[in-house]
Order: sequence, then C-alpha cells, then structure tokens
Amino acid sequence: MQEHVVIIGNGIAGITAARHIRRLSEKKITVISSETKYFFSRTALMYVYMGHMKWEHLEPYEDWFWEKNRIELKQVYVEKIDPEAKTLFLAGNERLAYDRLIIATGSIPRKLGWEGQNLQGVQGLVSKQDLELLEKNTKNCRHATIVGGGLIGVELAEMLHTRNIPVTMLIREESFWRNVLPQKDSEFVARHISSHGIGLRNMTELESISGKNKVTSVTTKKGDQIETDLVGLTVGVQPNIAFLKGSGIETDVGILVDPYLKTNIESIYSIGDCAQQREPKPGRRPIEAVWYTARMMGETVAQTICGNPFKYKPGNWFNSAKFFEIEYQTYGQVSATPPENEQQIHWEHSDGKKAVTLAFEKDSGRFLGINSFGIRMKHEVFDRWLTEQRPIEHVLKHLKEANFDPEFYRHHHKEILHSFKDDLLNPSNPKPQI
Repeated sequence: MQEHVVIIGNGIAGITAARHIRRLSEKKITVISSETKYFFSRTALMYVYMGHMKWEHLEPYEDWFWEKNRIELKQVYVEKIDPEAKTLFLAGNERLAYDRLIIATGSIPRKLGWEGQNLQGVQGLVSKQDLELLEKNTKNCRHATIVGGGLIGVELAEMLHTRNIPVTMLIREESFWRNVLPQKDSEFVARHISSHGIGLRNMTELESISGKNKVTSVTTKKGDQIETDLVGLTVGVQPNIAFLKGSGIETDVGILVDPYLKTNIESIYSIGDCAQQREPKPGRRPIEAVWYTARMMGETVAQTICGNPFKYKPGNWFNSAKFFEIEYQTYGQVSATPPENEQQIHWEHSDGKKAVTLAFEKDSGRFLGINSFGIRMKHEVFDRWLTEQRPIEHVLKHLKEANFDPEFYRHHHKEILHSFKDDLLNPSNPKPQI
C-alpha cells in the first residue's frame, strides 16, 4: 500500500514539503488547513488591503495544480492527534489515518494578557481571517494604535496609511526595532517611517485597552490615554500548537525537533514557525519565524521522508523586508548591540533612503555581515563571502559584484568605499587595509 503522508498546514513550509515529496515519490499526500483551501503568499497579504493585488494574485498555483500532482487538500480544523493510533481527529467528527505526519501549523499573534485584548477592534495580522477582520475593523476608523515595532507592525502601519488612517506606534525600545537593528540603522528606519506621518512613541508600553464591546482607547504604562478605534497587536508571534495538548508530542515554546526535524515520536515531524530546534546552530535562534527558513525546512523534511535522511542546515542567516519604500536585506551577523570583538561601519546617502552597515571582527578583519537599506544585494555573493570568511577589505573592494539594482540605477559602491576608508584606516583599527 502507498504510504500516506499527512501535512497539517498549507503555508510555505507545508506546501514546499508536499511539492518535494511528490517530486521524489509516489506517496499519497494530504494537506490540511482550516485557514484556506489553497496555498497563498502570506508575505503579500498587505498588498490586497492596499489595492495593489487581488486575492487570486496571491495564489501561485492554478486550482488544477493540486489534483494534477495528486495532492489532496482538506479545509478543516484538526482538533487533536492520537500518535499511537496514527489518527487525526478533525472537526465534524471526521477521522483521518496517516503513516507519517508533518506539523506545519505556523504562528499566531502573541497576546500578553492585557486587559481588553479581546475587545472588538483588537487584532493581529497573520492570517487571511485577520485580513478580512481588518477590512471590517477599519470602516470609519479615525485612529489606529499599533503595539510593537517589528516587521508586521510597520506593514500594518503602511496599510493603514494608504487609507489615510492616522497611526500611533507604541515601541518598547528606545527606537524602532532596536532589539534587532544597530542604533544607527534603527534611527535611519525610524526617520523614514516618521516622514510618512506615523507617530512613533519610543520607550512606551501598553498597559490596558478600554471599551465596552469595542475598543475606544488604550492606556500606556506612562499613564497616557490614546483614543483609538483599532489596536494592532504586533509584539511578535508564537507557535500555533495549542491543539497538541495531551498528544504526547514534546513541546516547549514550539514543537521540539532534532536535526532531522523529527519530534520525539518516530513518525511525526515539524517544520516552519511552529518548530523549535533542540540544538540550534551557533548564532541561530531555536525558533525562526521566517519565510526562507520555512521553505528550507520543507525541502529538508521531504528528503528524509523519501528515504534520504537529511539534516536541516540553514546556512548563513539572511532575511529581507520593506519599510514603506525602503527595501531591507540582511546577510550574516550584524548585532544590535555589538560584542567587544565586533566592529561596525555605517554609511547613509544624503537622500535619507539608502544606508549600509557592515560588521567585521576587530582582531582578524573577518567580514561578519551586512544590513542594506534601499540598495539591492545578491544573496549568492554575500553567502559565498560569509562561507569563505572573506576579510572586510575584500568585501568593500568587490562590493560592486554584489549589487543587484536594475540597469540604469545609480550605483553607490565607490561612495560607500570612500566613506569607510577613514574608519578602516584609523590607527585604533590597523588590521583591515584597503
């Protein structure tokens, strides 16, 4: 009989696993999701709200793709798992047997127990249902408050800005995304966000949310009261694993997995935002709620399930995002608070829309990483330089090779190199030479 692989979750992790299992085998594949029937590009949710795209544009595959590739889709909620019987209990008293199970249920918005957090008009922005709720909650909205200053928060701010809704962002840190970005990068992004009329309140935390049935105001821990019609909770996400309680599958914050993405139960695996590495790679977090790593996990687990046991190897860290018009890319390690042996050099263009921060070891001059804002860089080039442990002077001399801006765009590598020369030739840092 065909081995039956069931995947819970149809995000990038689950669908990548399904596609690669089909490419490598003839196994029976069933993908379950209570959110949507068809896979969609979650990172593009904001563009539907902003009117740049229609919902169907978010679905990369035609509806016939799934039947043609013999991937069965079920839109239903999984209530619980019985690992001993290898059975899923679905809503509506339905049961589904499996031989191998992949849990790829992703994340849900974090709620920190605030008073009023369940009022109408309070929401996160992760799912299709969140997008639909936002449409409802922003009708006749006069003001919105966003709690948290991360990537989802700035996406939500941009979405609301396109509908002329005034926005205030409550940021716990001293400046925007300061727990991730170095000071100068954080201030650079904050200036750009503020230039669009977004009100940033640094060093400000939410105390409570008020209203009878619907939110009417928020109170900060400083005692300030802000009248508002919408509260966006964007203080991060957490693994969507509540349904696993009592299943015997070991969890911590997320589902605990080994290097092969296997749980404590032989036939069950976990990938994507809900998976937590028991032994994360040096410099990497146990849970990485990132599109790129979810895709890599999907490819990895497919190999193992199809008879080629393969360890998850995320490689050099990279990520990308967008702050209104400014595209952001990061490769390697650029610490928010550099340790003693990490030196950083920062360049900004006079237009306020381009910046670069490079990090390297003080002692050896080894290149550690880059944050690039408004200048597109080639992933393969920086990945190679990081793997080869190139010195900072090599990176600067060959920076043109890494530029990925379209033809006829003005290039800034010479300007960046000239700007960094004084920093690198400073007597206090004699190692790197250009």
